[in-house]
Amino acid sequence: MAEVLVFHHGHGLTTGVREFAERLRRAGHTVHAPDLYEGHVFDSLEEGIGYGRSVGFDTIAARGTAAAEQLPAELVHVGFSLGVMSAQRLAQTRPGAKGALLLEACVPVSEFGDVWPQDVPVQVHGMDADPFFAGEGDVDAARALVETAADAELFLYPGDRHLFTDSSLPSYDEQAAQQVNDRVLAFLDRVK
Repeated sequence: MAEVLVFHHGHGLTTGVREFAERLRRAGHTVHAPDLYEGHVFDSLEEGIGYGRSVGFDTIAARGTAAAEQLPAELVHVGFSLGVMSAQRLAQTRPGAKGALLLEACVPVSEFGDVWPQDVPVQVHGMDADPFFAGEGDVDAARALVETAADAELFLYPGDRHLFTDSSLPSYDEQAAQQVNDRVLAFLDRVK
């Protein structure tokens, strides 16, 4: 089974992110879900991003790196929205990564190096009309990643919700989230 490192989104380590991690555990995977917000969970994304800004996004990123350093290199890195920054950076730059699952965000590969590592499979999931994912260029970065990486997939779901995979938020879309979960579990079974 795979060993997985899950990075939460801008609301913090919500019940929905914890449930996602638990679902992977029930499937037999070893899952780590560090709390990069140190216990703070926010009702609104604006409040959560404001907290991240006040602490410093470099500090948040350093917490993600510190969490990874305590674990074996052979990880699948998973990020939800804001957490994609840590997951993608580690998948691209930390030798030994087994894969990356980028949920509801993707940054240009050039942010963390010249190319995506050819031996690191990646999936990107997002809604086709999400104002953040589709409207701020993440979907374009995901398409470019799929064009250049050896093993990359982009899955677009109909809708305009951001954080549609978090069952504890009003933006949750059960049908789309179930498709994501099925694809994530198939990915983890393949890369273990």
